[in-house]
Amino acid sequence: MTRIATAAAPFDRDLEGDFDRIAVLIDEAKQRGAELLALPEAALGGYVSDLGGTAEPPPAFTLDGPEIGRLASLAGDLVVTAGFCERDGDTLYNAAVCVTGDGILGSYRKVHQPLQEGATYTAGDRFEAFDSPVGRIGMQICWDKGFPEAARALALDGARLIVSMSAWPLSATNRHPDPTQDRWARRFDLFDRARALENQVVWVAANQSGSFGALDFVANAKIVDPGGEVVAATGYAEGLVTADFDLQADIDAHRAGMGNLRDRRPDLYGALVSPASPTQKEN
Repeated sequence: MTRIATAAAPFDRDLEGDFDRIAVLIDEAKQRGAELLALPEAALGGYVSDLGGTAEPPPAFTLDGPEIGRLASLAGDLVVTAGFCERDGDTLYNAAVCVTGDGILGSYRKVHQPLQEGATYTAGDRFEAFDSPVGRIGMQICWDKGFPEAARALALDGARLIVSMSAWPLSATNRHPDPTQDRWARRFDLFDRARALENQVVWVAANQSGSFGALDFVANAKIVDPGGEVVAATGYAEGLVTADFDLQADIDAHRAGMGNLRDRRPDLYGALVSPASPTQKEN
């Protein structure tokens, strides 16, 4: 069995504070016997303070820099995924990295950008799974989960475990006083469950909690099984949860019946890769 952990936690511009929080979460995950810990989007240095296009960018780091090296050192024998602002030359990306104490296992640059996030970051251009000590992993960041093609691309590349790291906020324009009824909190849950079910993978969602700038985050980190059922969740608060899987047997069992990948008809899906939707073509 493989024990997976995921966290809802606050991160901001206090990088030392961020590393202190990460160290505590890693220690808790290890004490609870986890082999993988998912941390949120922008866990190193925080997210942007708003999505209006004028926010200052977070501190940016290179993949081969000391900050990612420090994260790997903290991870030790634990597989850890975390979001950060990546600098590549003069270009910034909303990125994620997967590390152990031995170094980097994989990295990812966010493809789908909401609202004015593109004013801060350049979009990534690929979805690639990679091998790890806990199995083949795919990574996504936040709004990527709203696009079924993104998770499907990772599943087709062999990912059995997809980690979705977010700084997902409550609704800014029509907020419900009860977070369980907030429309963006509900969408967060729907996307997590749907992406797990339609690809029959283990889905691990980490999210920011608390507030940063104009954004109030949903929290509600969760682990979803290949049947789309939530098996562990923090609720709308900071926390860490775990769940156990036999990744090979559990996924194979779900795929043996209703095979979402097996029963595809890709010869009929040409519109999915068309640059314009039917509605856009009509207009």
